[in-house]
Amino acid sequence: MIDNPRQLAFLTLRDIQQRGAFADLALDGKLRRAKLSDRDRRLATELVYGCTRRMRTLDALIDRLAKKPARLQPPDVRIILHLGLYQLGFLEQIPPSAAVNTTVELTKYNKLSGLRGFVNGVLRQYLRSVEGGKSPESILKLPDNPARLGIVHSFPDWIVKFWVKQLGIEEAEQLCQWFNRSPHLDLRINPIKTALEEVKTAFQDAGIAVNSIPKLPQGLRLSSGSGAIRNLPGYADGWWTVQDASAQLVGYVVDPQPGETIIDACAAPGGKTTHLAELMGDNGKIIAIDRAESRLKPLQQSVERLQLRSIQIEVGDARQFSQYENTCDRVLLDAPCSGLGTLHRRSDARWRQTPENIDKLSQLQSELLEHTSRWVKPGGVLVYATCTLHPRENQGNIESFLSRHSDWQIEVPELDLPGELTKKGAIEIWPHRRDMDGFFMVKLRRF
Repeated sequence: MIDNPRQLAFLTLRDIQQRGAFADLALDGKLRRAKLSDRDRRLATELVYGCTRRMRTLDALIDRLAKKPARLQPPDVRIILHLGLYQLGFLEQIPPSAAVNTTVELTKYNKLSGLRGFVNGVLRQYLRSVEGGKSPESILKLPDNPARLGIVHSFPDWIVKFWVKQLGIEEAEQLCQWFNRSPHLDLRINPIKTALEEVKTAFQDAGIAVNSIPKLPQGLRLSSGSGAIRNLPGYADGWWTVQDASAQLVGYVVDPQPGETIIDACAAPGGKTTHLAELMGDNGKIIAIDRAESRLKPLQQSVERLQLRSIQIEVGDARQFSQYENTCDRVLLDAPCSGLGTLHRRSDARWRQTPENIDKLSQLQSELLEHTSRWVKPGGVLVYATCTLHPRENQGNIESFLSRHSDWQIEVPELDLPGELTKKGAIEIWPHRRDMDGFFMVKLRRF
């Protein structure tokens, strides 16, 4: 059983970097078998996600600082150096001496004692450089151009070039910086069970700082370090569920009404499904579909905890449910996407996604849009949403769909919502402008 947070982080990072494991799953598996205090669990989590996000920057620092070529060393040594440099460069709460000593100690833990001098030397060289008034960026001596953003802020070049083209280099850098922050925790209050002020008071009485989210009547934002989700006030009573502010907007765009029949076409893990049920007063019928039965388990658990009765869960590919043609008042297609609006939450997603993946996802999204639109009655609504910022997955799919279907058109929601309305009538959320996940959503009506 692991009782050292840095060793747990090392083993998790090794699974991610050398075995291709997903960061969240690898970390969760290690934490479940560890014997760590809450404080050490938070440290291990920060180290894993931080080192994964900052991998390109950390590699560049190692290559700059190492007197012997780091590429000739065992891969485990580079992971150990990632942990040390991340603590020195990006975690102000850890004293430099502690960061160096605990990192060097990892060589002994992992049968690499012969390289403790090499690890110590690289970390000491970094400290000498920053003591001279240099920042990590100045150590790298990079030219001031778009290519610099990818190294300094640790993103693949293709993502940075895309953002620079969309936003310009100054805003692209702001977006990079936002995505390297640790994510905040947003809650959505269940109005069937409680009121926002009641939940807010319960958190404040428990000594947990919490604030309302402007323009979101069910939204609360917690400060960091609030503890385990299940132990927070009102969780067991179904008073709230975790959902980012951007995702909460989708339910208001759908605008479900009591007594309607609604389908959530790609429902797992179910945050938007339960929100639709809350907004319609749990009065009506919501069919929640997803092809992965295992991913629907959290939805079933939420339905029970929130005590909702209007949700019917079905397993299967949304492209196969022909029995629902012309039966629905509203459909939500929260389409599978590249997740380029949530890179702060999915620390390894920036390294997994490629332009080729986006091409494949765009094709899938187009097929899902084509099939799910057939479920909508004349006069009904379909809301298409993604948590990505790539136009091919967003506006490109909508324009292609509308070019084939003259009986559909974009309808601008009559709501005062955060976000920016595009020229075509969709809502876009750029994270660095709104301090919430990146999102795209558009309301389509059939005539």
